[in-house]
Amino acid sequence: MKILVTGGTGYIGSHAVEILMNSGHEVTVLDDCSTGHLDSLPPTVRFIQGSLLDPDLVVRALKGCEAVMHFAGKSLVGESVKKPDLYRQVNVAGTKVLLDGMNTLGIKKIVFSSSAATYGEPEKSPISEKAQCVPTNPYGETKLAIERDLSTAALTQHLAAISLRYFNVAGALKTQRGWLAERHEPETHLIPNALRATKESPLRIFGRDWNTPDRTCIRDYVHVVDLIDAHVKALNALVDSKHHIINIGSGTGYSVMQVVDAVSRVKNSELATVDAPRRAGDPAVLVADISKAEKLINWKPVKGLDEMVEDTFKAS
Repeated sequence: MKILVTGGTGYIGSHAVEILMNSGHEVTVLDDCSTGHLDSLPPTVRFIQGSLLDPDLVVRALKGCEAVMHFAGKSLVGESVKKPDLYRQVNVAGTKVLLDGMNTLGIKKIVFSSSAATYGEPEKSPISEKAQCVPTNPYGETKLAIERDLSTAALTQHLAAISLRYFNVAGALKTQRGWLAERHEPETHLIPNALRATKESPLRIFGRDWNTPDRTCIRDYVHVVDLIDAHVKALNALVDSKHHIINIGSGTGYSVMQVVDAVSRVKNSELATVDAPRRAGDPAVLVADISKAEKLINWKPVKGLDEMVEDTFKAS
């Protein structure tokens, strides 16, 4: 299949490009490289550098393609609070340009990399796709707005769409060119930050009095390779003019202390930590119900926490 991957130089997008090409698909990448890394792409990939906000460029990137995997967009929660208009412009308006281009060329298949940030602070866990969506930041609001636009496009453009909602992604893939590493600046994710922690700069643990088995917060994680497998299976499941929303994750979650222990095992030394007060708005447990993924696209995760930590460490 000929597939356009938007945001293909980013952490998740570059893994999608690698796995798709290794599976025999023809891939075009559209990315402005504002946060991604061009050296993460295979040298043979068709690459177009530019913005989703450029309609002519988007149509050029889409020509000859049969489907889209949409990863492009701004994704930092803190930045979205400071720059909500930027997030609405790039994420929401950019996706509308993409959908218009797909409509012009008659492309009817799209898999959207959404986020569990659409849920906000759910009342119960595990979270099902039927849970009320009340995002608590502009980033989550833009992801929800895009999902709504996809639902509209399914009705008006006869688009077959699947949005995948997930929390935290970790791990890496080794390629012939080396590891596809997670290279975020600033880095906000727990696992890479835990791997970077030292005695001089210990990992902060926000609260040890939560109502969980080890008294630390529990969060959902998925290995990036499993995540791309979900995207591929979602792509293969696009057969009707509907928009489906599917959670992706571990289904059980991992506590902060489980992450700490895994990092200690991988580095063969005790991880330096320091206790810190709870952060305002942090729930004790955030875990996705992934039963719909298994039923609708025949997906479930294969790789566990140890593999996520080991691969992140090897790639760093």
